[in-house]
Amino acid sequence: MIVVAVICAVLLVAAGVMALIRAEKGPSMLNRTIALDLFATVLIGGIALEAAYSKRIDTLPILVVLSLVGFVGSVTVARFAAREKHEEKRVRTTAEIEHDEAVRKSVLEREEEQ
Repeated sequence: MIVVAVICAVLLVAAGVMALIRAEKGPSMLNRTIALDLFATVLIGGIALEAAYSKRIDTLPILVVLSLVGFVGSVTVARFAAREKHEEKRVRTTAEIEHDEAVRKSVLEREEEQ
């Protein structure tokens, strides 16, 4: 059991460090949100690993609260992602993609007419 716990802990630490590096580099708000959500998941996994190793169940409310905070945070950022500036390379909505395609097609049709 100790070997498995140590291996899991090392993997969780590595994932946490990589998530923090990704959150620092970005480049967009959505990338940072995903990285911080992953870090919250790693933190939840670490607490669950400690609870399993020490055979305790009193940390379950902490796990539930951290899960809810991570979920609500991700949903909140995703909801306001449409307000992110174009320079930050945000994910476009379906309506924006359709509008850009219509503009591109009309420009191509005008060029063909000339």
